[in-house]
Amino acid sequence: MIGLPGNSRETAELIDHTLLKPEATRKDIERMCLEGLQHQFASVCVNPIFTDQVAQALRGSIVKTCVVVGFPLGANLPATKVHEARVALDQGAQEIDMVISIGALKAGFSAAVGNEIELLTTAVHERRAILKVIIETALLSDEEKIRVCGLARDAGADFVKTSTGFSTAGATVSDVALMRRVVGQKMGVKASGGVRTLDDLLKMVDAGASRIGTSNGVSIAQEAAASFGA
Repeated sequence: MIGLPGNSRETAELIDHTLLKPEATRKDIERMCLEGLQHQFASVCVNPIFTDQVAQALRGSIVKTCVVVGFPLGANLPATKVHEARVALDQGAQEIDMVISIGALKAGFSAAVGNEIELLTTAVHERRAILKVIIETALLSDEEKIRVCGLARDAGADFVKTSTGFSTAGATVSDVALMRRVVGQKMGVKASGGVRTLDDLLKMVDAGASRIGTSNGVSIAQEAAASFGA
């Protein structure tokens, strides 16, 4: 499991610098990419329409292009999610954050949810990219969280992720800790939704998060620089 960051660089490397608002413009995304490069975040995370723009802006850097799929409801057909992921990968995405079929999980169709995750894992790994599985913890019971984290782990996904940030609540320390217990130490856990400060980030990492999705990456990086130094 990742340790707590000790300086601003280690803090930035945890962050997926995220803008998923429907009103986002290409100018907004340009700014996000410049900020991503300036602070050397783990990735810049965007909706699929901006994949090519982000991939071009980040080309040659260590900052990855992260794209959401089936976002934010997860209610697309599995084949649609696979196609969406492949198009994003063709355009330069290096990480895919997909939303599970939440209703199918809650209805008890675990095999269908597991099969969908396997399909996405195969499509993403064929391109040597990373798959993060968004489970939307705010809508699940603890038993459902445990079940879907196990499905993602067994399918070979790279991360489980708490939230879209568009539901009734975002990441919590208790959910991150639960997810980490289920997936073990080799798989990633991404806390996303409501992480606004350096203190929020540190609490999530201490609970077991190895990646943080936030639209407040710049202010967190500035806090880290003031607290830790470079």
